[in-house]
Amino acid sequence: MIDLRSDTVTRPSPAMREAMAQAVVGDDVYGDDPTVKRLEARTAELLGKADAVYMPTGSMTNQVAIRAHTEPGDLVLMDAASHVVRSEGGGPAALSGVTAQRMAGDRGIFTADQVRDALGTSHPGSPSTLAPPPTLLSVENTHNGGGGSIWPLEQMDAVVAVARAAGLRCHLDGARIWNASAATGIPPARYARDFDSVSVCFSKALGAPVGSALAGSGEFVRRARRFKQLFGGGFRQAGIIAAGALYALEHHRACLAEDHAKAALLADALVEVPGVDLVREHVETNILRFAVRCPAGDFVDACIAQGVAMLVSGRHDVRAVMHRDVSVYDAERAAQVIREVMPKLNPSG
Repeated sequence: MIDLRSDTVTRPSPAMREAMAQAVVGDDVYGDDPTVKRLEARTAELLGKADAVYMPTGSMTNQVAIRAHTEPGDLVLMDAASHVVRSEGGGPAALSGVTAQRMAGDRGIFTADQVRDALGTSHPGSPSTLAPPPTLLSVENTHNGGGGSIWPLEQMDAVVAVARAAGLRCHLDGARIWNASAATGIPPARYARDFDSVSVCFSKALGAPVGSALAGSGEFVRRARRFKQLFGGGFRQAGIIAAGALYALEHHRACLAEDHAKAALLADALVEVPGVDLVREHVETNILRFAVRCPAGDFVDACIAQGVAMLVSGRHDVRAVMHRDVSVYDAERAAQVIREVMPKLNPSG
């Protein structure tokens, strides 16, 4: 099976497994796992932050960030199709008691004016206690729901500046910040520079089996560790999995451009397939989101029957993700399967 459902489906390489098998470990809850500490220090260094904390998942790092930055009843501004909204189980409401102010970005990328509109306008004649107080802005880069879209740096700086002027703290969901950096050449630390906290993932594009990290100031990370434990994220000899994440961080970032090239190859093929709607210039990194002129479930099932797995993401919407366990041949084969399947499901073209 050519598995294009996600870049989370990768298996550890032999070298990564060896690094995990040889990892020096301790008890992370007591703060004495040396491999976890090395991973946290290296992550903080790459992001230009004072400290970082290793956690099991990207959903946990985002949710801990929200809880650490807010109090129940606060308002958090974010894109309507962000991972925090779509794929984290209602965490902001359930775990932090906050309200999400959803902005309709362009493939996940909103504007400074949209932030101003979301913040609203105060007036002495209006009671200040009626609306939930806005305290946090969340930005996702690259944006999963936007098809791996990359925030233009100037636009990111502009929305953060508006939030800062209004007294908000800022969180970057940088699960795939490594892809943004690989595509643009902009260092991760520059993307992270103006944010109070940054969440990054090792088990997506980088191909580690487990884990994400949350970085920020020393004071913020100390607070985040409290909520990591509260949310059930305290683990013991975590150096075994941290070693896989550290190996990925040091050895796999340089390979991300290859995943982007495979996504481009498939995109070039799909724009020529009748019944498939894809905007070629929207494929910027390793994620393709496209529409089919038939029920998406029927299309995905037919492709699975031919050995290619993708993800249904709407009535007519499909997601395919390239990763290090997919070859150029696999990308070409996936394109061929789609060419063969579509005429049977959409005979009119």
